[in-house]
Amino acid sequence: MSLKPENEDLAEKHALDAPGYEPTRDGHSSSDPENLVVARENVLHQDLKGRHMQMIAIGGAIGAGLFVSSGGAFQTGGPASVLLGFMIVGGMIYLVMQALAEMAVMYPVNGAFTMYICRFVDPSWGFACGWQYAISWLTVLPFEISAACNIIHYWPGSEGINNSAWIVPLLLALVAIQIFGVRGYGEVEFVLSVIKITACLGFMILGIIINCGGVPTDDRGYIGAKYWHTPYTAFLNGFHGFCTVFVTASFAYTGTELTGLAAAETANPQKEIPKASKQVVWRLAIFYIVNLFLIGLIVPANSPLYSGEGSASRRSPFVIAIQLAGIKVLPSIFNAVILISVMSVANSCTFGSTRTMQALAANGMGPKLFAYVDKKGRPVTVVLLQLLFGCLAFINLAPDGGVIFTWLLSLSGLSILFIYGSIALAHIRFRRAWAANGHSVDELPFKAAFGVWGSWVCLTINVLCLIAQFYVALYPVGGPNLDPQTFFELYLAGPFLILLYIGWKGYSWFYQQSDRPFYVKIKDIDIYTGMRETQLAVSGADVPEEHRRASVAEMLEAQKKKGPKDYIMRVVRNVI
Repeated sequence: MSLKPENEDLAEKHALDAPGYEPTRDGHSSSDPENLVVARENVLHQDLKGRHMQMIAIGGAIGAGLFVSSGGAFQTGGPASVLLGFMIVGGMIYLVMQALAEMAVMYPVNGAFTMYICRFVDPSWGFACGWQYAISWLTVLPFEISAACNIIHYWPGSEGINNSAWIVPLLLALVAIQIFGVRGYGEVEFVLSVIKITACLGFMILGIIINCGGVPTDDRGYIGAKYWHTPYTAFLNGFHGFCTVFVTASFAYTGTELTGLAAAETANPQKEIPKASKQVVWRLAIFYIVNLFLIGLIVPANSPLYSGEGSASRRSPFVIAIQLAGIKVLPSIFNAVILISVMSVANSCTFGSTRTMQALAANGMGPKLFAYVDKKGRPVTVVLLQLLFGCLAFINLAPDGGVIFTWLLSLSGLSILFIYGSIALAHIRFRRAWAANGHSVDELPFKAAFGVWGSWVCLTINVLCLIAQFYVALYPVGGPNLDPQTFFELYLAGPFLILLYIGWKGYSWFYQQSDRPFYVKIKDIDIYTGMRETQLAVSGADVPEEHRRASVAEMLEAQKKKGPKDYIMRVVRNVI
């Protein structure tokens, strides 16, 4: 896979419809043409606008990870560990989004980062990362539906009602959204994300008021940094507790990468992807870092409310903060926001898994049936598969259903760290291949802010996070230490990824000899197939050097015309 195109016509064909992404060393498609189900007339529609792109990334990332799971991180790591952990992982997210945006603008192909890993690193590793990513979204959907049922039980009126009464309408709502294709998904995500953003902004204001002692029903008065000092502590369980925060933070930020996955369905990827990538990261930093900092100030990490009975949302640090202030009604309203957030993530599940599986199948890495796209641009087969997986939510009705869910979620727990690290590695190797083919960085329509060095830092942080989680899996806070069951519950995604990699490498050894090598050599990396058509006119294989230099000079001249006012306004637009 992922080697030089046979000729410019082939490159142009892929740039236009790109169901596949690269030819092999012998110039033929890595997937037999007769296996490619996606035809030119049945392709994913480019119906997503800029506002959809930004809200898809925010909507996919602001959910139960922030509103509920962060409570566990406060209990094991303390407020300072949570703040530092989320800041470090947030910085890593910024770097990976920059790298992803650079490649997505150049190659707006379906499957995005999965295809980049296949092309620039190794097809077998791309297969493993792609299927693990898809499976993680498949398994998260029933979990989110079950979590929604649990959140509904926050209200007293829901007691005694079987969860199936909530699962069915929630599944039907997801089905209704899928009927309208990617545009319906984008519109729903836009509305839900606006609600979540409003709630986050509202809580920032409320958190400051609570901390300053401005709530009459809160007898604590001015709080300040009281919970960061004796008899409390900012760092619970020391370095051990700090290590537990990384996976929680990575899980909470999951979904930000969906902007890259949506590249093939965006009307103007060159404009919207960089814009969304920069804006989303800054906004997430505000929503996550500021809100979690306020939570650390106004909620003690040892609050008994964290271990209270009832719905999981009752143990949300946001709900607890409101309860500790003695405010009535508002906890119930915020619980509704948490419910909306969970359903927003469930909506993102259908997008993340279906587009990844469709792209893998279109490139011969999955069943041919999964590659089918109908005339309205909907990958119908994989959407149905995703919704069938949603029915696994009924398992939670069984007495031992929670055990099954624990192991299903174990498959996805660490997957995002492998994905982010692999995106950074793909970007590093893309830049090397770009230079090896005689191209300069100035030709790139969008350049990652910190270039290759940013991707090296991103890759290093991901490796350190995996090491930290390995340590926590062996020695979890509170024990049991060196327990096989606990270890695999926390680290099963690692062995599962290796199993997928070995499986495809073994298959390739006998049936797809072009994928035998352990990595794609820099000289063999194909940088032309799937390239955006307008970019081919600048950086195509047969473009004369004089024409290329003239195009680069024109691009640089356009950038020079921007003055200080333009840069100031860009920063303002990125934040607001």
